[in-house]
This record gives sequence, C-alpha cells and structure tokens, in this order.
Amino acid sequence: MKKIEAIVKPSKLKAIQAGLIKIGIPCMTVVPVKGVGLQQGFPEIYRGTEKSIVLLSKVMIICVVSDENLEKCIDVIIETGSEGKVGDGKIFVYDVLDAIRMRTRTRGDDAIR
Repeated sequence: MKKIEAIVKPSKLKAIQAGLIKIGIPCMTVVPVKGVGLQQGFPEIYRGTEKSIVLLSKVMIICVVSDENLEKCIDVIIETGSEGKVGDGKIFVYDVLDAIRMRTRTRGDDAIR
C-alpha cells in the first residue's frame, strides 16, 4: 500500500476528485494548506503599498491506494491537476505498513477498498 500526498491548486480539486472517482479511487482526505515552492508567491498592492505574498493557498489531497493503483492515481492527479506551469504542485509517495478499518477490524488492502 502507498500513501499519496498531492499539493495542488484549489481550483483543480474538483477535476482531480472526478478523475479519481472515474478510475475507482473514491476515498480521499482534503486539507487546506499554505506554502511556497519555486513559485515564490506573488506581489500584491494593498492600500498603495506593494507587499509580497509569501504563502500561497493550496489543498493537500491524501489517498491511500493499493500498489497496483499507485500509477493510475498519480497519472490522474498529474493529468487533471497540471497546467504545465510553475506552481502546479507536488506529489509525494510513502509506504504504508498497514491499514485497519475500525468498524470491522479488516486489515491491509481490504481495509482501503
């Protein structure tokens, strides 16, 4: 099992969610986050003074998927969430040792289906 954390533009969330549902990965957690990467924020004029906005609003999509669904999930996130520009986001992949559905105590891949 793998855990995918994708940090993307908030405007791309609905398209990514629809794409994941279409390939059979409906389960996700979405967290609003702020951060900066290569994009380095943008300048904003507030009451006549230019300020640099350092932290940009993004959303983090968290999915735990089986090993066979990993590449499909990554492909959907890239295809639906990327514009090919700086600031599109990042995807991180982690190993998951186990998953347990609390209601039934089901473990492993069966717990994430």
